[in-house]
Amino acid sequence: MRERYGREATLVGFTTHAGTVTAASGWDCPAERKYIRPALHGSYEGLFHERIFRTFSLRLSEKEESTSALREPRLERAIGVIYLPQSERASHYFHAQLPDQFDAVFHYDETRAVEPLDVRGSGRL
Repeated sequence: MRERYGREATLVGFTTHAGTVTAASGWDCPAERKYIRPALHGSYEGLFHERIFRTFSLRLSEKEESTSALREPRLERAIGVIYLPQSERASHYFHAQLPDQFDAVFHYDETRAVEPLDVRGSGRL
């Protein structure tokens, strides 16, 4: 989207420290409600949990003082339709520089899993 729309596109990220998520254990597996492990110390999610308000949004403009503090490469967690808590560090964390990745970020210290809309379906992701 960034290549196609340039500055007209806004990239928004979402982070969480802990809570629940609706995700599968693999492709073509049923959706489950899973507990999210607490964020790793030193990750962006861990930093937000330890030092900042529990729920907030932040514009990651180059002019902001907070942006420069977030330029240090850190681990960032990605949770999608598949979540594997038993291998979370290897499966869901990667090194990133948040201001280079997103224009804004929303942090929810504790999330709650969404409920599937179609409970009659197979529930497979």
